[in-house]
Amino acid sequence: MTQFTQEDIKILGEEELYNGFFSMKKYRYQHRRYQGDWSPVVEREIFERGNAVGVLLFDREKDCFVMIEQCRPGALLGKDTPWLVEIVAGMVEEGEAPEDVAYREVQEEAGCDIQRLIPMPGYWVSPGGTTEYVNLYLGLVDSDNAAAFAGLETEHEDIKVLVLERSEMFTLMERGQINNAMALIAVQWFLLHEKTVLTH
Repeated sequence: MTQFTQEDIKILGEEELYNGFFSMKKYRYQHRRYQGDWSPVVEREIFERGNAVGVLLFDREKDCFVMIEQCRPGALLGKDTPWLVEIVAGMVEEGEAPEDVAYREVQEEAGCDIQRLIPMPGYWVSPGGTTEYVNLYLGLVDSDNAAAFAGLETEHEDIKVLVLERSEMFTLMERGQINNAMALIAVQWFLLHEKTVLTH
């Protein structure tokens, strides 16, 4: 467990480098070192992505998962397809609670109503270069209500909704066809805690 807190950081300045769909800032800061003194001034460019919410959808009655598939610009130059199998996700807007984002995004991206929302541990996406933090949840749903296709036209979303049996999910994971961190972390947490979570 770390010995340091926010009291051990001095933010000396920040500069906005770019502001578009996302933004980029340069931070100047010092931090307390393990030896007890302060570091030299550090300058880092940081991708200001904002906080996000991810929801793994599971139908406990039918023992299946509801996932989504869509084209992702960050994967355009990958060796395989940029159409990724993912969990439902969305960005937290100013003034929103992560739980509210979960309910909204599940409706928009999968057409489902969440029967029960269970928190999972969140995580920093890539803290060496971005501020993005993901709040993860397990959402219990009725997969019969899942849409075939979903997404908001205003956000250029073109989403295919997938209802996957447990064996299908495992096959996709073993083949590397579920290859994004949010989905992998959520599914692995579910498999480790399934018996405990679903008995309450």
